[in-house]
Amino acid sequence: MSVLVMKFGGTSVATLDRIRRAAKRVGVEVAKGHDVIVIVSAMSGETNKLVGLVEDTSPLFDAREYDAVVSSGENVTAGLMALTLQEMDIPARSWQGWQVPVKTTSTHASARIEDIPPANISAKFAEGMKVAVVAGFQGISPEGRITTLGRGGSDTTAVAFAAAFGAVRCDIYTDVDGVYTTDPRICEKARKLDRIAFEEMLEMASLGAKVLQTRSVELAMRYKVPLRVLSSFEEMDDAAGTLVCDEEEIMESNVVAGVAHSRDEAKMTLVSVADRPGIAAAIFTPLAEAGVNVDMIVQNISEEGRTDMTFSCPTNQVARAEKAMEEAKAKGEINFHGIVADTNVAKVSVVGIGMRSHAGVAAKFFRVLADDGINIQVITTSEIKISVLIERKYMELAVQALHDAFELDKAG
Repeated sequence: MSVLVMKFGGTSVATLDRIRRAAKRVGVEVAKGHDVIVIVSAMSGETNKLVGLVEDTSPLFDAREYDAVVSSGENVTAGLMALTLQEMDIPARSWQGWQVPVKTTSTHASARIEDIPPANISAKFAEGMKVAVVAGFQGISPEGRITTLGRGGSDTTAVAFAAAFGAVRCDIYTDVDGVYTTDPRICEKARKLDRIAFEEMLEMASLGAKVLQTRSVELAMRYKVPLRVLSSFEEMDDAAGTLVCDEEEIMESNVVAGVAHSRDEAKMTLVSVADRPGIAAAIFTPLAEAGVNVDMIVQNISEEGRTDMTFSCPTNQVARAEKAMEEAKAKGEINFHGIVADTNVAKVSVVGIGMRSHAGVAAKFFRVLADDGINIQVITTSEIKISVLIERKYMELAVQALHDAFELDKAG
């Protein structure tokens, strides 16, 4: 029997009416002959409420108890979904992470999935269960404690289950009807993509697109799990949404697939760093240890044995980065004259697998920004993307101009 994985996010299960609506979609797939694994998030707003309760109770909380509390939101949804399906005469049973079991690392609040043995759920399918409703976002550590997977963890749970059970597809139901060429709230010409390659989606997700969590796309790409992103609020349609798949499954596409942006970026510069072998490691090791997510890196030409080192990071990590650098300086690990932090920048990127085989994309990108009087502060590239840091006030203009220039409103 073929297995299908369906994941419903918080807005899709926010009320009992929405749970019933989601259950009807599950019923359609059961009627097609699938055994279905449903991954559910907590009802919209519930996780934030639980986090608030933990923080109000214990500001310096024990992460193990944090996970015990915060994971309970998904347990409630799983039970309600199973009951709803049973009311529809569909054999369903809820499963918490430890019951599957979803085996994870011991890093509480940001654990990683290590293994999902399929035996327990497969045995129940063999006995006649048609739907396993699994609480997303959670697992169990080697010590037997409940763990949670961090932000977007239910997406990761869904893809991991699809890989473990050899599912025909993993459907991610959310409040948007697919992946767009850019944010429709910024550019009214944004077009929904029928298909997008794993690599393109991974870049789009990591560069600011909020549709899918980066770890879930990484997993899908590694295990070749076809992902479909679709809205739980649209009419049911087999051709709906956007399919995230192998590059080989896309016949023709635009050179550029989409324009991504990230508003919450900061540019940090270490001024006049003593230039010597190993200086980059001396800077970025303490940043990594402090949990600073460094993205773009630029080093100036060395003059008289000193250089400037610029990097970008999320705005909410600036204070952490400054502390790490000052501590490294105090220990004598690095020597610099000052730190300059600019929190008034944004990152704008174009992404496309077609860039591998087409020249002139960078030239066009830079010309478009120049024509609109937008100064580029930092540039970084890969085989399939170009990213720049610009003043934040120009972000929407840049997104719209690039979307027009690369004619992303037209299908490939």
